[in-house]
Amino acid sequence: MTTTSRRQLLATTGLLALGGAIPAGCSRLAGDATLGAGKPNLFIGTGGHGHTFPGASLPFGMAQLSPDTNTHGWDACSGYHQKDGSIMGFSHTHLSGTGIGDMLDILVVPTRQELKLQPGSTDNPDEGYRQRYSDEHAEPGYYRVKLESGVLAELTVTERCGLHRYRFGKGPAHILIDFAHAIEDDWDKGVVVEKASLAWGDDGTLTGSRQVNRWAKGRHIHFAMQLSRRPDRVRFFGDGDTPAPDGATGIAGNSTKVALFFDEAGGEPILVKTGLSAVDVKGARDALAQEVPAWDFDGAVKAARGSWAKALDGFRVAGGTEDQRIILASALYHAQLAPTLFTDRDGRYVGLDRKLHHAPKGEEAFSTYSLWDTYRALHPLLTLIDPDRAALLTRDICRQTAQSPAGPLVWPLQGVETACMIGWHGVSVLAEAHAKGIAADYAAAWPNIRRRAFDRDYKDIDSTLGRGFYYDLGYIPCDEVWESVSRTQEYAYDDWAMAHLADAVGAKEDAAALRERSRNYRNVIDARTGFARPRFKDGSWWKDYDPIQIGHDTGKWRDYTEANGWQATFLNQHDVYGLIDHFGGDAAFEKQLDALFNGPSTLPDNAPPDISGLVGQYAHGNEPNHHVAYLYAYCGAPAKTQAMVRRLLTEMYRNDPDGVIGNDDCGQMSAWFILSALGFYPVDPVSGVYVFGSPLFDVAEVRVGAGRMLTVRAENNAPDRPYVQSVRWNGKPRSRNWIAHADLIDGGELVFEMGAKPSAFGTAKRDRPPSFGATPS
Repeated sequence: MTTTSRRQLLATTGLLALGGAIPAGCSRLAGDATLGAGKPNLFIGTGGHGHTFPGASLPFGMAQLSPDTNTHGWDACSGYHQKDGSIMGFSHTHLSGTGIGDMLDILVVPTRQELKLQPGSTDNPDEGYRQRYSDEHAEPGYYRVKLESGVLAELTVTERCGLHRYRFGKGPAHILIDFAHAIEDDWDKGVVVEKASLAWGDDGTLTGSRQVNRWAKGRHIHFAMQLSRRPDRVRFFGDGDTPAPDGATGIAGNSTKVALFFDEAGGEPILVKTGLSAVDVKGARDALAQEVPAWDFDGAVKAARGSWAKALDGFRVAGGTEDQRIILASALYHAQLAPTLFTDRDGRYVGLDRKLHHAPKGEEAFSTYSLWDTYRALHPLLTLIDPDRAALLTRDICRQTAQSPAGPLVWPLQGVETACMIGWHGVSVLAEAHAKGIAADYAAAWPNIRRRAFDRDYKDIDSTLGRGFYYDLGYIPCDEVWESVSRTQEYAYDDWAMAHLADAVGAKEDAAALRERSRNYRNVIDARTGFARPRFKDGSWWKDYDPIQIGHDTGKWRDYTEANGWQATFLNQHDVYGLIDHFGGDAAFEKQLDALFNGPSTLPDNAPPDISGLVGQYAHGNEPNHHVAYLYAYCGAPAKTQAMVRRLLTEMYRNDPDGVIGNDDCGQMSAWFILSALGFYPVDPVSGVYVFGSPLFDVAEVRVGAGRMLTVRAENNAPDRPYVQSVRWNGKPRSRNWIAHADLIDGGELVFEMGAKPSAFGTAKRDRPPSFGATPS
């Protein structure tokens, strides 16, 4: 099925009768079957709009070495898209699943063709150095492909180094290093790459440095590269592809390239190893010397496979279909690609103040914090399956928050606060970590957090626009600030998170003020109509409101962030009972949820492509709705949560390049699948509790804190049995429709009894999930 037809299908199916059949997609497993970890398919998400890449990486590693097929257009964000049909070369840094592109540093092009310095187009690869390809293979830590010029390319990595092995046919060949290669789009203004330099040393080491002004504007990358065979000739090219004089040993400019020629490339393979650093060439040299001192490519592959085996084998399942087990393994893989390591071997890194810092001994700094996306499920997942990693990231976020001129983290990439998206959701990750008992220096981060919370003159960035209005009016007016409705609600959630942190550091008055202010979300939800609605500075609502639309003045700006009025109405995560009361009670709230899932899946022509994976007006392909199916549990209709979650698990994910319904967003889409397949989800991560849904697999075993094991069983599970009849925790009946992280992290056995019809489980008010620190009375 094509990308378009698949999305059209999902956009028009509507909501199946919640008391009836559920789409097929999971199956019972024979009783004598054994638990397995599954084998990841690294090509899931490389088609459609998943924006993933298939190359070699380590869990959370700095080096992510992968083929690039394009640098222009939305579906080139990761550098790779299956439909492009030709490979430009192999670069050392990538973004996984993002909606904006960057990275793609240090492109290596091995070829037996004549020298060409431009890549050419996807429509006509022969006009440049692009090459068609075949026999592509990818697995965690290793990638292989055959290029049309007869080169067999293999890739692997260490934490900070990329390793290539190229097998050439008999005869001459060359390896081009295109240091001008980068993501470029029509909206780029100015020079994307500048201050670039390449140098060939007497020891046969190629070094380079450049500044990139793309998404993370002004970031720097440095490298040191060695080859197992010395080339017969080295030729440099500068701006405009002007060749340097014969015998030149370096080049500088904005567009720099170097070609390494081999008169006879056949015989033993040519190996290339590249060390990376965001600090300086010394850091890159140190990475080479300490991580790959020899030319043992196979040994590096073995080590990379071992790292991934450890990261993936802590999660085993039985039941479901083979495709679903592959999807799960692939999701686990994609959920462990970011954040990415950002410290050199000696602990140096570039802080968000653009200054050089040293991480304390035993600590690391990280980049690629896609926090608007990942605070929802990715970070909660890590607190469960890798609490040591979660603690390391928490301590790093505390340090970087204290160092950043912008305060709490928004979307840091390579030492640059991109300020992408809205809010400052680093505070959610910190508050969640504290609520789950993760030790860190929260007090060091608090002064900058407090300034962001209360100081209207504190450095403003795009993600924090409208704070003055938010303080004074209790909402952000749509005639003053773009995306005002979503901003108001997301600022309110960050207030909730900051209130928890204020309590943690003893700032009780601040905590009380922030908790009260966290209810500002209600000021953009019109109780009369039951929708999140644009509101003007004078207090009036947009009169001609249509929840399908994305703004009251589309010629000027949007009122919602990657959403429309339907989706933004249910954005609230922390005060669900307050939201229910605002709607007029359980019945009214449930009716509006039903309308969301059952309505026509129509969107305006100017809707952003992020609004995808529609079931009615619910959009699973983007993050603002990821918790919404679980909201039925708060109004006494948990069976509708169970039915919808099972449907989303089986319809929105496929073992296919177009297998992710939207951008994977640094693992957030994948993390939703993992947690929901287990049978629970963190609607409000800061609360430290998970709401029950509908487990997909018959049995799941998950290694949690300190090597303890969490076992989840779904008895009498089947495609037509998505409804929870009862729950047992460590052998004892449980009536509550939620469970605390503190219980799960200790390990134990969670047993769901499944059935074909809804039950009364979890419907009583006393058994509903807590919200805003309380359950309904």
